[in-house]
Amino acid sequence: MINTLYTNIKLSQFKYANSKDLPKDLIASRPSKVKDECRLMVVNRSTGIIEHHQFKDLLTYLGEDDVVVVNNTKVFPAMLHGEKEKTGARINVIMLRELNEETHLWDVVVDPARKIRIGNKLYFGNDDSLVAEVIDNTTSRGRTIRFLYDGSHDEFVRHIRSIGHMPLPEDILKLRELRREDSTDYQTIYAHTEGAVAAPISGLHFTREMMKRMEVYGIKLAELTLHCGLGNYRAIEVEDLSKHRMDSEEMHIDEQCCNIINTARAANRHICCVGTTTMKAIETAVTMPGQVSPFDGWTNKFIFPPYRFSVADMMIANFYPPQSSQFIMVAAFGGLDLMTMAYQLAIKEKYKFGTYGDAMLIL
Repeated sequence: MINTLYTNIKLSQFKYANSKDLPKDLIASRPSKVKDECRLMVVNRSTGIIEHHQFKDLLTYLGEDDVVVVNNTKVFPAMLHGEKEKTGARINVIMLRELNEETHLWDVVVDPARKIRIGNKLYFGNDDSLVAEVIDNTTSRGRTIRFLYDGSHDEFVRHIRSIGHMPLPEDILKLRELRREDSTDYQTIYAHTEGAVAAPISGLHFTREMMKRMEVYGIKLAELTLHCGLGNYRAIEVEDLSKHRMDSEEMHIDEQCCNIINTARAANRHICCVGTTTMKAIETAVTMPGQVSPFDGWTNKFIFPPYRFSVADMMIANFYPPQSSQFIMVAAFGGLDLMTMAYQLAIKEKYKFGTYGDAMLIL
C-alpha cells in the first residue's frame, strides 16, 4: 500500500472530514447492547483491503501464543459537582493528580474557571459536606486546590467516591447527561488499578465471554498500566506537530508483562496492542528493537508520522476525531492515506465514532 511521504508533517494533513466536529448522528452516546457485537472494521496495511465484521470476530485474526496487550487502568469518579462560595455559582471540578496525600492537595480542572480565583472556597456534595480552597492557578482552567478534610486519606478517598461522578468526555456530555450505567460502561472489564480520569476506550468492547475464549484459544494477555489523562482529548493548537507537547501520564509495566511480550516477539507471534494509550506505554518502555523493559514513571510521548513502531504488529482502535492525537497515532501505525480512506468509508457506512463507538483492527 502506497502512503504519503512524510516530510514536514503538518496538523492540517490529518483532517479526514470537512469539519473537526463530526455529525451528531455518528457519535455514539451509549455502547452497543452487547459490547463485543459492535462493528469492527478490519484494515490490512499490506493489501489495503478493508473488511467489515463484529468485534468478537477479532479472535479469528489471532492464534495460539499470540499476545493481546491491554491497559488495566481504572477510572475513578473524578468529577465533582459543586458551588462557589457566596455566589453559589455552579461549577464542575475534575481531579487530575494528587500532589500531597497528607494535606489533600490536588491539581484539578475547573469549569467554568473564569471567576475561580486564589483564596476562593468551593463546596461539594448535596449537603456541602466537602470544602476546598483554591491555592494556585496552573493553566487557564487548571487550579491547585486543598480539600479541607479532617479524616484519614482512606476516609477522604471513600468520601470522594461517594459524591464523585464518572468524568465522561465531552463527545458524550454534549449529547446527554450522566447516567448510572456509565459507572460500569466507562470501565474495561479488566480494569483494576485505579488512577485514570479517562478510560482506555478501545478496551471497552471486550466482554468476559470473549476473554474466556481468548484463554481457551491459548491467546496470551499482557497487562500494563497507564493512567489516562485529559490531555488525550486536548486539541492540538500548533500546525507543526514536532512542537506539540502531550501532558505527562503515570505508567507502570512489570516484568511479567515484558516477559510475555518479549517471548512472543522472539517466537515471531503477533502482538496486538489495544488502544493508543497501550501503544504509547509500550513504545515508551522499548529499550532495544522489539524488546520491552519494566518501567515505573511518567510518559508524555507523542507519536506522529514518520514513526517506526518497535513491538506491536496489530492494533485495535476506536474511531477518533479529525486532527486528534489519537487519530494521528493511528495514521502513524496504519499509514495516513490508508487511514484517511478507511475513516471516510466509516463515515459513509455510518460507523459510530467516539468513546462508545465502533472499533477498527489494523493488521
